[in-house]
Amino acid sequence: MKAYVFPGQGAQFVGMGKELYEQNAEAKAMFEKANEIIGFRITDLMFDGTDEDLRQTKVTQPAIFLHSVILAKTIADFKPEMVAGHSLGEFSALVANGTLAFEDAFRLVIARANAMQKACEVRPSTMAAILGLEDEKVEEICASINEVVVAANYNCPGQLVISGSIEGVNEACAKMTEAGAKRALVLNVGGAFHSPLMEPARVELEAAIKATTFNTPICPVYQNVNAMPTSDPVTIQANLIAQLTGAVRWTQTVKAMIADGASSFTEVGPGTVLQGLVKKVDRQMPTASA
Repeated sequence: MKAYVFPGQGAQFVGMGKELYEQNAEAKAMFEKANEIIGFRITDLMFDGTDEDLRQTKVTQPAIFLHSVILAKTIADFKPEMVAGHSLGEFSALVANGTLAFEDAFRLVIARANAMQKACEVRPSTMAAILGLEDEKVEEICASINEVVVAANYNCPGQLVISGSIEGVNEACAKMTEAGAKRALVLNVGGAFHSPLMEPARVELEAAIKATTFNTPICPVYQNVNAMPTSDPVTIQANLIAQLTGAVRWTQTVKAMIADGASSFTEVGPGTVLQGLVKKVDRQMPTASA
């Protein structure tokens, strides 16, 4: 089975989606509809903006979603048998498998981005990449710190991102290095995504998600919070709400998809980050860009 995966924040680049817009009439119409929904020409920032423009959470998340979903629409005979998305990418995956309508999902992504940006302004917070430690050791060190700091992104074996208060992350990084981590690198991000500090955003987004129609999909989505496949709209909705404060279990997701019969992974959206992470899980697994 062919697995389709959709990237999250960090995959953006200036010029993303421009070729789609210029060469495909259906894609152009979808981009213009998105401009109308969001209330400004996000396409101008995507195609000709600056790196700084695209780093704003309120721009980054809608931009990556649009590029991914509209690119999927251009794939000939697109009938996925299994899908997954990394963090924000889960919304793209849910459009790809028919759980969410394009416009409904885009509105949710806008609400998510704005809610997360607001939550980041409430308390200074950050994330850090920990390389070369076992997941269990990272979790143990996070649990030993009195400040808020948790394992947030299980990206691939030996690469785990932690998230929390600035004090908590800095203390954790020092302890990770002492414990033998190859690197403990604080990331240039807006805040502590996928941590308890996103609770205000989760509460805000929950109302919007519950007011949105979730359809029965054409294939299972492997969701971030538990790395398990589901086709049940109620379960998908609940997991999507929990995602904001829960960890992204990407390593476990890729392993589960392979165990369930994935024969290749196609990344749909900007960049090739997910292909690299899949290869870290299984070097022999074929990967490609859409």
